[in-house]
Amino acid sequence: MAYPGYPPSGGYPAFPGYPPTGQECVYPPAGQYAYPPVPGGYPPAGGSTYPAAPPSAGYAGTAGYPASGGYPGAPQAGGMPPYAGAPSGPGFGVPPAGPGFGGYPQPPAQSYAGDGPPQMPVGYPGGQAPSPVPGLPAAIVQCTQGTIHAAPNFDAGRDAEILRKAMKGFGTDEQAIINVVANRSNDQRQKIKAAFKTMYGKDLIKDLKSELSGNVEELILALFMPSTYYDAWSLRHAMKGVGTQERVLIEILCTRTNQEIREIVNCYKSEFGRDIEQDIRADTSGHFERLLISMCQGNRDENQTVDYQKAQEDAQRLYQAGEGKLGTDESCFNMVLASRSFPQLKATVEAYSRIANRDLLSSIDREFSGNVERGLKAILQCALNRPAFFAERLYYSMKGAGTDDSTLIRIIVTRSEIDLVQIKQMFSQMYQKTLATMIASDTSGDYRRLLLAIVGQ
Repeated sequence: MAYPGYPPSGGYPAFPGYPPTGQECVYPPAGQYAYPPVPGGYPPAGGSTYPAAPPSAGYAGTAGYPASGGYPGAPQAGGMPPYAGAPSGPGFGVPPAGPGFGGYPQPPAQSYAGDGPPQMPVGYPGGQAPSPVPGLPAAIVQCTQGTIHAAPNFDAGRDAEILRKAMKGFGTDEQAIINVVANRSNDQRQKIKAAFKTMYGKDLIKDLKSELSGNVEELILALFMPSTYYDAWSLRHAMKGVGTQERVLIEILCTRTNQEIREIVNCYKSEFGRDIEQDIRADTSGHFERLLISMCQGNRDENQTVDYQKAQEDAQRLYQAGEGKLGTDESCFNMVLASRSFPQLKATVEAYSRIANRDLLSSIDREFSGNVERGLKAILQCALNRPAFFAERLYYSMKGAGTDDSTLIRIIVTRSEIDLVQIKQMFSQMYQKTLATMIASDTSGDYRRLLLAIVGQ
């Protein structure tokens, strides 16, 4: 798929299915995200550092729902109306139980469709949960928890005019620019970019670059890049020139879905005229190179169903490849972690803790080092708690002297329409301070105002 380039392009066709706009939910491929509850919440036996997922805003843990008579049933004061066709039976319609789930009744220990907080129980009852979206299996429904949503009553021409006035004449009205870009979805920003060129015969991105500088320029330009292009652009810049930013390669290639990775690979080829596998081979080596090559195939199993027998076998295989022998069979770790679905990996982590009396993350610490260690751990952390992985990355981008602004910008922008609400919740749980508080203390000026506008208070 060829694209006319960025920034001169007056618009950028949306990738099919990435992501739908103007909706509260996106529908990833089956098995993209799954989050089986663990009694007592996280960490699993063996001691992962990742805490329990926070309750989803407005769902689990909200005032008045469920009260005591529970789910499904009549709407409770201050709470949600019942889900049509919601499951009933043991574990439902009972007083809230189960730590780590905000008072939501604990269902049988099956997987949850959802990237963090519980959403719809999968495999219950009879192996098939009802779907909140008619015609779409519940297992592939994921309600987004982004801080940015498509603006209602959107008018691309009106927004283009606001931006033009903000940049016309002496000085720049940065606040007017912030008010527009922080309150429009990525798809709407692409429409504003196209409207600007139609109305004024000028390229919005070039005008913005001429008026802005520093971190606020990098942040606003990132917001105006189509999502897939921004990932491809970030990967290209991580491998361009002298040195390689391996953490950027890990952050993107080890956390995206199959569909997202395939689109990134295609975009990388069409926009930069380069083969991403060749660039990875030229810039990395050894087991880390092989892990990244596996990741950019976009062929991870996305079956939502967990095979507990296979999880036990994989756990035993990993133990024999690491802790259970002298030396390490790195290819075994690569095979399991690169090919199994995230819910399957989570079950494997739990089985490994029982076999080895040690957390799998700890074993990887002992058996690996450097970038391959960071890559393998990133995959497991996403299987256990994706928002916690990004919360940790954000924390260390600001901790200590100086700020890793590119990482801060990249994560805030790329997760703003996906799961930034959940990332904020995990950040507060893990570090006893809010993400907004840390951003406010580490940044300044228009850069700070725009970041806080995206994050939300």
